[in-house]
Amino acid sequence: MEEMTQVIQYVAYLLPAIVVGIVAYFFFRGHTKNEEGRRRYLIQKEAQNKILPTRLQSYERLTLLLERIDPNSLLIRVKPFSNEVEQYEKLLIESIEKEYEHNVTQQIYVSPECWNLISAAKNATIHLIRQGAMHEKENGADSLREYLLRHFMEEITPSQKALAYVKKEVSELF
Repeated sequence: MEEMTQVIQYVAYLLPAIVVGIVAYFFFRGHTKNEEGRRRYLIQKEAQNKILPTRLQSYERLTLLLERIDPNSLLIRVKPFSNEVEQYEKLLIESIEKEYEHNVTQQIYVSPECWNLISAAKNATIHLIRQGAMHEKENGADSLREYLLRHFMEEITPSQKALAYVKKEVSELF
C-alpha cells in the first residue's frame, strides 16, 4: 500500500511536468511552423522583387515580337526585292521565323497559355501569308503585298489577339 502511495505521489509530481512538456511541445512546433512560413514568404517576396523586372522585360520583348510579326507592320517593313511571289513569301516567313527564334527563350518567364498563344499567332500569320501567296501566285509580289494588307485591314490579326492576351497577363501581375 505504501508503494502504491509513493507511485501516486511520483505521478502527481510528474503530471504537471508532463502537461507542461506537452504544451511546450505544441507551442514550439506551432512557433517553428510559423517562423518557417514567414521565412519562406520573405524569400519568395525577395525573389519576386528580383524576378518581376525580368518578367516585365520579357513581356516587353514578346510585345515587340508580336508587333514585328504583325502582318500590317511586317509587310511595310519587309519590301519585296523581286517580283516573284515565292521569293517574297519566303522572305516574309524567314523574317517571322528569325524574330520568333530570337525571342524563344522568353517562354520561361510567361505562362504556358501566353506562350502557346504567341506561337499560334506566329503560325497563323505564316499560314495566312502562304494562303495569300497561293491566291496571288500569278500577279507578283506587289499584288501579294496589297492583297495581304487589304485582308488584314479588315480583321483583327493573330498578333493583335495574342498582344491583347499579353496585356491581360501583365495587368494581372499588379
